[in-house]
Amino acid sequence: MSIFFILVGLVLLVVGGEFLVRASVGLSFKLNLSKMVIGLTVVSFATSAPELLVSVQAALDGSSDIALGNVIGSNIANIGLVLGITAVISALAIDRDFYRFNWPVMVLFSLALYFLLSNDGKLTAVEGGGLLAALAVYLFFLIRRARKSREEEDADGVDEGLGQASYFKIFIWLFIGALALYFGSEWLVSGAKDLATAVGISEYAISVTVIAIGTSVPELAASVIAALKKEKAISLGNLIGSNIFNIASVLGFTSLIKDINVVDDAILGTNIYWMLGFAIVLLPLAFIPKTLQIGRFKGLFLVGAYILFIALAFAA
Repeated sequence: MSIFFILVGLVLLVVGGEFLVRASVGLSFKLNLSKMVIGLTVVSFATSAPELLVSVQAALDGSSDIALGNVIGSNIANIGLVLGITAVISALAIDRDFYRFNWPVMVLFSLALYFLLSNDGKLTAVEGGGLLAALAVYLFFLIRRARKSREEEDADGVDEGLGQASYFKIFIWLFIGALALYFGSEWLVSGAKDLATAVGISEYAISVTVIAIGTSVPELAASVIAALKKEKAISLGNLIGSNIFNIASVLGFTSLIKDINVVDDAILGTNIYWMLGFAIVLLPLAFIPKTLQIGRFKGLFLVGAYILFIALAFAA
């Protein structure tokens, strides 16, 4: 039965990713915003919904390890697994906004999480509120920058007809996409968790690996589909934005409900350094050896590093 839920979950996530990309491209035309911005906001928020639902439920159940492990593991998976696989499928071009604005913000949020957790071993409601306020400031400047100077985008592979879609149709696409992602991720995580538990894996190991991968599958589905449709700006923006949303909105909102405590030493001992490492390494990858592009070999490097992380997590 677990295998059945995993397979159905994967199918729903692919369907959800397809509808989400359609709606996002349509919105980029309607709102006159770049597809990078739409990827950083609309797509990122929708694909971060599984992390939010899992983390809130874990906090309410008193399982802080799952809440933290889910977000930290998902952020690692988004770059190592999702970005890596997407780059192997289709090389991702990087614009100036990536290293001038979006990448520094992602790294700052990652560092902020590290210092907040290492300070007293927990994330309080006040600290979570601060993360949410910082997210609001980021979104304000993101949209302001996009409206002030919109750069020309590559039109190859863009379905211009999506710009004629009504707001109602776009809303329906978003609703179907979000619904498919929600149930797909729920069933995938449930099936994967049952299988992992059956072979005796610890709760924290499950959260930072199996659950994290499961809740990152929406990002994988949306990013791969976007890349295949030549909407590479949405693909990259989705991953950077998702990591920001995971820290600021998922942990921020969850901590408002209940303080998130660091219970497992592995959180601050090793895994958060992996998260920081994957975030920081994107900048040198963007410039070395080929400038402003993450291609197949860089993607394979990221996937290889992620496989090493998973192996060490299970061996611990």
